[in-house]
Amino acid sequence: MTIRLLITDDDLLVRAGLALILGGSEDIEVIGEATNGREAVDRVTLDSASDKRVDVVLMDIRMPVMDGITATRAIAAMDDPPKVIVLTTFDADDFVVRALASGASGFLLKDTPPADIVAAVRRVHDGEPMLSPTVTEQLIRQVTEGAPSGRAEAALLMIGQLTERERDVAIAVGRGASNAEVAADLHMSVATVKAHISHIFTKLGATNRVQVAICMHDAGLI
Repeated sequence: MTIRLLITDDDLLVRAGLALILGGSEDIEVIGEATNGREAVDRVTLDSASDKRVDVVLMDIRMPVMDGITATRAIAAMDDPPKVIVLTTFDADDFVVRALASGASGFLLKDTPPADIVAAVRRVHDGEPMLSPTVTEQLIRQVTEGAPSGRAEAALLMIGQLTERERDVAIAVGRGASNAEVAADLHMSVATVKAHISHIFTKLGATNRVQVAICMHDAGLI
């Protein structure tokens, strides 16, 4: 299956570099570029009814006309929207939280190695949220700093609902492992990993992998 990608950035050189990096992959097709968030929203809307609908959007944050956060929110509100990966030079905690709250499935820094950007596009397309390890650490730190007492006890109670195998998967997910990496490390199929993650989300009341990581962090397991 070919992943149809839209690159959104107001810097021509950045767009050209990303197109070169990502367009060289056999399973990724760069179907267009946008210079601001408004153009990205319009392109996704236009293509939604065609055979060339956008699967993944790479989105810068600071752009003229419409910024990436606003555009991400608009795209996420659409029916069956494409996945959005925010790719930016800004790693401030506020940007991370706002991007994820707006519906982004990933948040990467522009100094992320090219191979990791390609892998992130594939992972997000397959339904796995993707964050740079440094971004995950920042997000966990922001959520846990100054948090009320009792978080560790609450986390341990929630984790107590997990089976031993689910706990192993949750720890691996909390450390940022992909489904394939968890499967290889724990000697199980990817389908089994996905089933475990679904159960983990339900038992922990989580909606994404970052929340699982925060729970594992609160419990002192990562």
